[in-house]
Parts: sequence; C-alpha cells; structure tokens
Amino acid sequence: MDQRSMYAGASQQSVLQTNKVLRNTYMLLAMTLAFSAVCAGIAMAVGISPIMSLVMTIGAFITLFVVQKKADSASGIYWVFAFTGLMGASLGYTLQFYLAMGGPGLIMQALGATALVFFALSGYALTTKKDFSFLGGFLIVGLVVAIVAGIANIFFMVPAVSLAISAAIVFIMSGFILFDTSRIVNGGETNYIRATVSMYLNIYNLFTAILHLLGAFGSDD
Repeated sequence: MDQRSMYAGASQQSVLQTNKVLRNTYMLLAMTLAFSAVCAGIAMAVGISPIMSLVMTIGAFITLFVVQKKADSASGIYWVFAFTGLMGASLGYTLQFYLAMGGPGLIMQALGATALVFFALSGYALTTKKDFSFLGGFLIVGLVVAIVAGIANIFFMVPAVSLAISAAIVFIMSGFILFDTSRIVNGGETNYIRATVSMYLNIYNLFTAILHLLGAFGSDD
C-alpha cells in the first residue's frame, strides 16, 4: 500500500510539474510574441533597411546561444526577450515589403492562418497526449534540406523553388509544433525557457513561410 501511494505521489508530482512547464511556456510565449510584434511595428515605423534587418537577424542568433546557456537561470528570461525583440525587429523590412504589396489584409491573413495552425496542432497534442518524438529525425532532416535548398536558391533565384521551400517549411514547422508540444506533455522538455524559444521559432518560421506563399499567390491576381 505504501509503495502504491509512493507511485501515485510521484505520478501526481510529475503531472503538476508538466502543467507548470506548460503554463509558464505559454505565458512567456504570449508575452514574447507580443513584444516581438511591438518591435516589428517600431522597425516598420522607422523604415528599417535590409542591411539593418540582416544585422539584427545575426544578432538574434548570437543571442540565441546565450539564451541556451542562461536557460536554467532567472536571467534567461531577459535574454529570451532580447532574442525575440531582435527577431521581431528584423522582420520589419519584410513586413514593409508585403504591406506595400498587398496591404494590411495580407499580413492579417498570414497571422490568422498561423494562429489557426498553431492552436489546432498544439491543442491536438495537448488533448491526445500522443508521443510525437518519432518525428524528430524526419523534421531535422527536412529542415536541413530546406535550408540547403534555400541557400542554393539565393544564387539560382527560381521562383517555383522558393515557393516549394516555403510550402515545405509550413509542413516542417507544423510537425515541430506537434513534436515540441508532445515533448512538454510527456516530460521530454522540463525547461520552459527552452520550450518557449522552440515554440517561438516554430511560429515565426511558420508565419514567414505562409506570408511568402500568400504574397506570391496574391501577386498573381
């Protein structure tokens, strides 16, 4: 009886820990997304240049390494905001481009589609509690292929390839949303700062890929 009580107590503790990680992750994710949007708006207002956008992107990825090192300390939260702020600001030039192309409606469509995909997939992983860890290897390979193809297409500039890469990223990021949510639910990820960064990158890349696709098809009209 004591042994059963011990197992029950351990199980309950595990559930409480998982719920805490989930709650903290989604709370921090909401705050960083809002902060990122504000930074993107400021960058658009000041008319950020492509060079400055690139510099901020590089700075964001340098900051990302710091986030990973500081993830187990309280200061990690500040670095998460620094990272997401730089990522949001770097998006300013891209948003300006699509705003000129299709107006605010195009950006809102991309935001709506991104939110729909995220909530649907994350909600599915949360409610079913299925283990999607088996997707990890396929997603990493797919992401590497997409990155290599994207770099190669910088030199060849083939529009059809660019669209195919964006479509692939939509599927890959959708898979990562399932994968990362599943890791939290099943105890594979217990650090909410790292979980937040993973989710943020999934949403960021999903949004930019959808925006590119909507912009490309919208420009054909």
